[in-house]
Amino acid sequence: MRTTTCLVMACAAAAVTLNSPAGATPAGSSQQRFREYVALGDSWAAGATFSQITTEFVPLGCVQSADSYAKQVAAALAVPQFRDATCASATTSDLTEPQLLPEGTSNPPQFDRLTADTDLVTLEIGGNDAGLAGIVPKCVTTSPTVSGCTPVRTAADGGDRMSANIRAAEPKVVAAIAGIRSRAPRARILLVDYLAGISPGRSCYPQIPITAEDANWLGHKLIELNSMLARVAATTEVEFVDTYTGSRDHDACRPDGVRWVEGLVPYSTAPHGPAVPFHPNQLGANHQAAQILNTLRN
Repeated sequence: MRTTTCLVMACAAAAVTLNSPAGATPAGSSQQRFREYVALGDSWAAGATFSQITTEFVPLGCVQSADSYAKQVAAALAVPQFRDATCASATTSDLTEPQLLPEGTSNPPQFDRLTADTDLVTLEIGGNDAGLAGIVPKCVTTSPTVSGCTPVRTAADGGDRMSANIRAAEPKVVAAIAGIRSRAPRARILLVDYLAGISPGRSCYPQIPITAEDANWLGHKLIELNSMLARVAATTEVEFVDTYTGSRDHDACRPDGVRWVEGLVPYSTAPHGPAVPFHPNQLGANHQAAQILNTLRN
């Protein structure tokens, strides 16, 4: 999700290693072999990190990890051609238009990496279209009993602003799938959901300075976002990769080494170094890589 303008979360045995995701299918197995893999998406797909940024595929401002889940998948499958277009702050519009980055450069339209020969695509998008990442820092409060979210939770018509945003994002994600199909008609398309950053019914003030009520609300909005992505996958007949369910006991309130999404304090031990707040750490990326590989085996 968005990292450039705002604060940017199974079990350990299911996590994959840094160099070879757990359970990767060996060469020569009966698993489908892919020739050209393209990864699309926002910062949660880019594996946003400040300690292992790579500019191999995108400019520096995309904050793309050298060991993101897409790179793990590409390595595990030994894909001959791999392109990672994922970029921090990306919305669905950045799939078809250049994305201007803070340092003044731009990431070309992500769809530019697709070709008629592309046979595998992963897509994780929609969080920035819905504005979920942008609202999290607005919920931060100096009191465990005073909501920071209240001013931004309610729309002008009295409804839930975030629910309305998620509904509005749905046709954009549907259109994104159609755009992939038109450019890569042979591709197997996987739509990836978001990890459990904040879980309903679980808060940890002041570790994450958000009231219990607001944390519960945010947790339910994340579920709504993922439910929308699941609907899109069903509607467009692409494969849905559920990474959320296995991450529910690994949200940002969990101890270091257990959580798969970082909290407000921008430091992680997975990997060691500065982290992007409210974004997956390496353990989270490992889990997502494992879930994608499991999906591809089916």
